[in-house]
Amino acid sequence: MTRTMTRTTGTAVTVEAVRRRTQRRRFIEFPYRLYRDDPVYVPPLRRDCRRLLSRRRNPFFEYGEVGLFLAYRGGRVAGRIAAVRNPRHNAVHGVRDGFFGQFECEDDPDAAVALVRAAERWLRGRGLTSIVGPVNFTTNAECGLLVDGFGTPPRVQMPYNPPYYEALLRHGGLSKVKDLWAWERDISALDARLLRVAEHVQDRHEITVRSVDLSRFESELARIKYVYDTAWERNWGFVPMTDAEFTAQSREFRKICDPSLVLLAEAGGEPVGVVFALPDLNQALPAARGRLTTMGVPIGMVRLARAIRRIDQARGVLLGVVPEYRNRGIEALLYARIQQALRNGGYRGTIELGWTLEDNKPIIRSLTALGCRHTKTYRLFRRDLTAGTGAAPTASPATAGLLETADRGSA
Repeated sequence: MTRTMTRTTGTAVTVEAVRRRTQRRRFIEFPYRLYRDDPVYVPPLRRDCRRLLSRRRNPFFEYGEVGLFLAYRGGRVAGRIAAVRNPRHNAVHGVRDGFFGQFECEDDPDAAVALVRAAERWLRGRGLTSIVGPVNFTTNAECGLLVDGFGTPPRVQMPYNPPYYEALLRHGGLSKVKDLWAWERDISALDARLLRVAEHVQDRHEITVRSVDLSRFESELARIKYVYDTAWERNWGFVPMTDAEFTAQSREFRKICDPSLVLLAEAGGEPVGVVFALPDLNQALPAARGRLTTMGVPIGMVRLARAIRRIDQARGVLLGVVPEYRNRGIEALLYARIQQALRNGGYRGTIELGWTLEDNKPIIRSLTALGCRHTKTYRLFRRDLTAGTGAAPTASPATAGLLETADRGSA
């Protein structure tokens, strides 16, 4: 067992690598205790937490590597962290970036520092020269630390943490690289002008927009992946998901998606754009209390099924158009159609759009013009591992490239 120790005025902090099943169970269970009294926290299903960490069930492990660590103070778990090696990212960009994720910690600066240092040693041992995060475990999944907008629960597939986490990471020597913004708009506020533009674009360019057909799941998935890979292939930092990753994520989305909120734009029968929104499952998840079954009885499943009926808000996950069809208004067409689909589907709350980069001025102008409000800010941090003290980080081209992929989630 690998153990490190940080001396404090009280009980020492120890950090150990997670290797046994009991340690993994503690790793998964820690957030449920940490957030027990937080009314905004949305407890994930434990099965989803186990799936993320499973080398057999998570396709990331076909090429990536993760080291898990627990911090203890006085025999009690005080925090956790994951160190992540993503060779696909580094091969595409010709860099040696390391990542961290799964960071959860009590308001204990010594425990946080000990966890960050353990992750850094793990990354250095694999020849990596920076630590960037939080990222769980790729930018195609949850990433960023919430630093503003703590008053409301997170939307589906978005992270959440207490306000003191930023101070913990800065105490560990990490500095801001880039902020990611989430936006919100009332679903009921349809813009008549946008609808007129959408009709004009559809007629002028002979574009059809349709919802996906789940009875042809595999072929529809191939069309969406074509747009996904083509629309973002030139983005800084873009690393396409493997076929296995894309299929696994799509199958998870299929369990909760509303097909009417997954729209394909086609020209001559070929896919040229996609927009994808998810019902906000986080409105219903608290009812399950982290478990679908208790002692073999599907109590959580029944509670969740009842709560799902009351979902009235959504999150816009994806909007993209292939390069040769850009600047024709197809983005506006897709945005108008997803707004209509939400209203027709009985959604009456708000849709969260994001995330977008803080300095992506064209996207910010577009969202502001559409009446969207910047409601939450997520932050990515970095620390250089080549200097003994961790030199003050700057956004190198490789790191900036990583962050540019944030625009995949903008609408």
